[in-house]
Amino acid sequence: MSPDGFVLVDKPLGWTSHQVVGRLRRLLGTKKIGHAGTLDPLATGLLVCGVGRATRLLGDLMGEDKLYRATVRFGQETSTEDAEGDITASRGVDGLDLETVRAVSAQWLGAVDQVPSAVSAIKVQGQRAYRLVRAGETPDLAPRRVRIDRIEWGSARPGDGWLDAEVTVACSAGTYIRALARDIGRGVGTGAHLVALRRLQSGSFKVAEARVDQARLEGADPVDVWPIRAVMARVLPLLRTDADTARRVGYGQALDQVLSGPTLIVGPGDEALAVYVPDDGRAVARTVLVGGS
Repeated sequence: MSPDGFVLVDKPLGWTSHQVVGRLRRLLGTKKIGHAGTLDPLATGLLVCGVGRATRLLGDLMGEDKLYRATVRFGQETSTEDAEGDITASRGVDGLDLETVRAVSAQWLGAVDQVPSAVSAIKVQGQRAYRLVRAGETPDLAPRRVRIDRIEWGSARPGDGWLDAEVTVACSAGTYIRALARDIGRGVGTGAHLVALRRLQSGSFKVAEARVDQARLEGADPVDVWPIRAVMARVLPLLRTDADTARRVGYGQALDQVLSGPTLIVGPGDEALAVYVPDDGRAVARTVLVGGS
């Protein structure tokens, strides 16, 4: 039986997040696997996957802040806002330098209303936006409030009518880096699209901690599964209980305990039992991990 827990993957270039999950299902011998935040095939980097009962907690991880490193190509726009699409405009980069890019991109710092990338999984009238784009349509997506904490531009490399610039972005969950590249490109007047993207961090988890890479996915060696408690202790406060309380938690019963927010309940054997939330001076079960299937 596959253990319940989390797998940290360094997603390879060209793989979909769904393909990663499919491979993990075969390696771990279970169908019950999900992930906390999709990465496009163009992107690499940290993909946090939940196994077994840990899938019930992926929602707690999806809302974590993110850190990305990207390459933005100024001077060209594409149909998909990344390198996989067709070039739709070539404006060149005459007179553009990184100082201008830095000055203009500062206006996207803080809380901003971002129109998501058209090539996204957002549903429009019951259909995924990216499917509408592939069918030749232009979906009308409403702006969403996101938060961008840091935009740091690094080296730049000029090309024939374009300029590739490296950038590091710290942002809230739900921020589309493709859309940010698009908007900054329009802000400097040249247009832009994403050439490369790597997720370096999600919440407190770093890609350097990932124990599964392309070689491990393509091989047959065992996959390391992080215990639920080890992962969730970075996300939620812990409340340790005795055996009697642990039995009550297994039945999802309310506890006479004052909580400040969602809390991971841990039993005497250091087992993650449930997530409880405050409710009128007591603690009530939100997600029970023990008992059942």
